[in-house]
Parts: sequence; C-alpha cells; structure tokens
Amino acid sequence: MTKLTVRNTIPADIPALIDLQRRIYPTIKAWTPQQMLDQIDAFPTGQFVALYGDRVVGGASSLVVLWDDWADEHTWEQVTAFGTFESHNPEGRTLYGAEVFVDPRLRGQRVGHALYEARRTLCRRANLRRIIACGRLPGYQAHAARMDIEEYVRRVLWGDLQDPVLGFQLKEGFRCCGVTRDYLAEDSASGGHASLIVWLNPHFDSTRPTRIPPGAI
Repeated sequence: MTKLTVRNTIPADIPALIDLQRRIYPTIKAWTPQQMLDQIDAFPTGQFVALYGDRVVGGASSLVVLWDDWADEHTWEQVTAFGTFESHNPEGRTLYGAEVFVDPRLRGQRVGHALYEARRTLCRRANLRRIIACGRLPGYQAHAARMDIEEYVRRVLWGDLQDPVLGFQLKEGFRCCGVTRDYLAEDSASGGHASLIVWLNPHFDSTRPTRIPPGAI
C-alpha cells in the first residue's frame, strides 16, 4: 500500500516541487531554484514536502516573523522578501505560511491536511503563538462582477458560497480575520486579494522561550 509521508524539504526535491507548482498554478510564477535554496538555508525546519511513495505530491513553505511588523496591509513579496525568506526572524512568535500546494490528482487523500499538520507540529514544538497565512480565494472569480472581495468572504463564512481554499482552511481549524487586498497581483482568480487566516497554538506558553527545532520534525 502506497504511503503518504511529510518531511522537511531538501535541495534534491526542488526540481519536482517547481514542476508541480507550474502544473497547479500555470498563471502564477513558480519559485525559482535559487529562491527555494534560500528558503531552505534561511529556515530548513519550516519547509516541507509531501511524498506519496517516492513521488512529490505537495509542498509547504513557511518562515517565522514578528507579526507586529506585518499586521497592517502587506504583500506576498514584502513579507517573504521576494521569496528569499530574508525576512525570517527566529525571535518572532508567528509562523507565517507563505505557500502550500497539492497535486490535484491526490485531492481528497489528505495531502493538504498532512502539510498543515506538519506546520502545527512545528508550531507546538517551537512554542510559537500562532500560524498566520494569507490564502487564495479562487472561487471569487465567478462572483467578482457583482460583489467586492469583502462581501465574497463574508458569504463564504456565512455558508452562502463555497470557496475551495478558504473552506479547506476553516475545516483545518483556522479562523478568517479579514481580507488582505492586493496581496498577490498574479493571482487573477482571487482578484489579487487573499484571506487573512490564523490558527492559535493551544499549547503556547508565554513563560517559555520560542525554540526552533534544529532538525526535522
């Protein structure tokens, strides 16, 4: 029986991850090999690859930030330092989710859940306060002509509309805090906007320091 596993990304995974990104998001620029090498160098414990057997079927990239620096409106390029993760700050208490992608042929096989759980495990082990991300809203393109992005998100939260990404994130225990406008201009399906979501670590202890694990989770 083929087994799904998640581990930290290594340089040898990069070509397969980039190829998968390009197939999933043909209109959005994929990571470059140098960006992914920079991410691994900046924060190796925060980069994950999902494998189905020995086949790469998903990836997740993340960094630690001082959230007060980014709580106002920001873009993907700003918070990720143009994908280099030079903005990673181990003194922070927030794990920022920069990217998650899953092979569409394995949707429903809990690949996305496994990648999200890897982030939650890291958050708990490192004693980080929360995970924050700005998520795509691909369902918006069908409604953009008759409502703005804020109304669309409200209607998804109320159950009037379905969004495949935000709906998944809500099932994963994230809360939607609002909308980040003009987050990623290339994401035309979302109108360039994103949902601002958060997962609070129930085991966070403010009396203990954050300790980023040096090795794989």
